[in-house]
Amino acid sequence: MVVIGESEASAEVALSLAERQARVSVVVGVHPHDAKEWDAGQEARLRRLARDPRVVALGEMGLDYHYDHSPRDVQHEVFERQLVVAAEVGLPVVIHAREADDDVAMILRRHPEVRAVLHSFSSGPALLEAGLELGHYVSFSGMITFRNWALDDAVRAVPLDRLLVETDSPYLAPVPMRGKRNEPAFVRFVAERLAVVRGLEPEAMIAATGANALRLFGPRLGAAR
Repeated sequence: MVVIGESEASAEVALSLAERQARVSVVVGVHPHDAKEWDAGQEARLRRLARDPRVVALGEMGLDYHYDHSPRDVQHEVFERQLVVAAEVGLPVVIHAREADDDVAMILRRHPEVRAVLHSFSSGPALLEAGLELGHYVSFSGMITFRNWALDDAVRAVPLDRLLVETDSPYLAPVPMRGKRNEPAFVRFVAERLAVVRGLEPEAMIAATGANALRLFGPRLGAAR
């Protein structure tokens, strides 16, 4: 399991969990909501944590124009700085994009050496095309089980070897758990829905997405500590 620590506080909780549970790995970074808090100390902390064997990626990072909790120019700067760090330490990144597809694609194109996952994907074709062109992975969450989901074509467009599944806990619990607090066990419902859309058996989709996660996040993922 990969647990996101998108702020200093949540990263500490995630790292503590990973210390107690060897099957848990961690992603650390600064969410665009918190970009306004970025400073030299935050960057130093990110570089330090990137060397921790429990950490398999940086993020979630990106742009969020829906809430605009941080100024957009600041979001851009912090997104770019984290991509630079990721390139230097050789770790992949987890991307948050909300109502900012064109700018996320533009910034990712400026950092083609960094491998990314487009997290909880619900964006448009422009960002999907840019991500696939750059060799990135695409992760789907419980949204794909919702009645109003209309992006099955995006699910079909992603090569099987770049598909991932996630919960985005504690949000977006999939059908039939809709309305409950989401949890890791529910990710199976996401994989099963992906399998239906792609015309595969559920176990084949689970095996494929598991292999993809191992390939993306590397030897640290699930390593005994």
